[in-house]
Parts: sequence; structure tokens; C-alpha cells
Amino acid sequence: MPERKPGPSVKDDELYEELRDEGESKEKSARIANAAADSSRSQVGRRGGKSGSYEDWTVDELHERARELDIKGRSRMDKDELIEALRNH
Repeated sequence: MPERKPGPSVKDDELYEELRDEGESKEKSARIANAAADSSRSQVGRRGGKSGSYEDWTVDELHERARELDIKGRSRMDKDELIEALRNH
């Protein structure tokens, strides 16, 4: 199998490749790998977000966040589908 190169913007190639092998998207893998390179891998998992549960968001708020992340097919998704797409992005 040929070796994949993530590109010059990825700061932790090894972690990026591990995440890709686990099925994460290129964008998500790069975000996590770069966050880990800026601090440490163990700190990235502990930080966590401050926003509330997606279940508490309105459909309009979910659509807006999906638009920001350029999730395809978002305009046809209901609330549950939007939540799943955002969580798996």
C-alpha cells in the first residue's frame, strides 16, 4: 500500500494517519492532529467543548452549523439527521 502524505499543513503526520485509518475524515483528522501538535495528545482529549447538547439546538441552528462545516445534503435533513451528521463530521 502506498504511503499517504497528509500535506504540509498537518503538524502530526503519525496521529493524522492513525485517525484516517480509523475512518475519520481528512478535515477532522487534520484538526485533531494539529491541535495535538500544539499542546500534547493527552490534553486534546481532555479539553472538550463548551457548547450544549445538539438536542437542545433548534433546527435552524443545526442547519447553520452544518452550513459552516459544508455538510452535503444538509438542506434535506431533519433534526436527527443533522445531529448525526454534525457528530460524525
